[in-house]
Amino acid sequence: MARTLRLLTQLMGWACVTIGLYHVALGNAAIPGAGSAGTTVDSWGRFMGAGFVGYGLAWLWAARQRPIPARAVRWLAGVFLLGGMGRLLSLAMHGWPQWFQSALAVIELGLPPVLFWLADAEERTPRSHVGAAPAGP
Repeated sequence: MARTLRLLTQLMGWACVTIGLYHVALGNAAIPGAGSAGTTVDSWGRFMGAGFVGYGLAWLWAARQRPIPARAVRWLAGVFLLGGMGRLLSLAMHGWPQWFQSALAVIELGLPPVLFWLADAEERTPRSHVGAAPAGP
């Protein structure tokens, strides 16, 4: 479970940094259906992309700690869950978004419970086993 936690924290970090940089670089073009949204939405999207880069860097910081701090994982997973809940609110108020946004909502609502469950996996693992290779034949 500790290896899974480490892999997920690294994956979350790199994915968020990459997605954030994509939004900073492309603005409205990074959002399906937002190409004609105008300069205000473009500015907002690029700004939020920079915030997402910072969020990804926080995941990468957590992944570099030994052991990975459970409290940080829970906070970061909670922020991710809040984003998914925001998508549900949008769905309730405005209807279904573009299909890719719906797929992202599934990830944003489904992954945090897994991260909450795994959050203290490394803290529970004896120090001599953290990052150790599995015993083989």
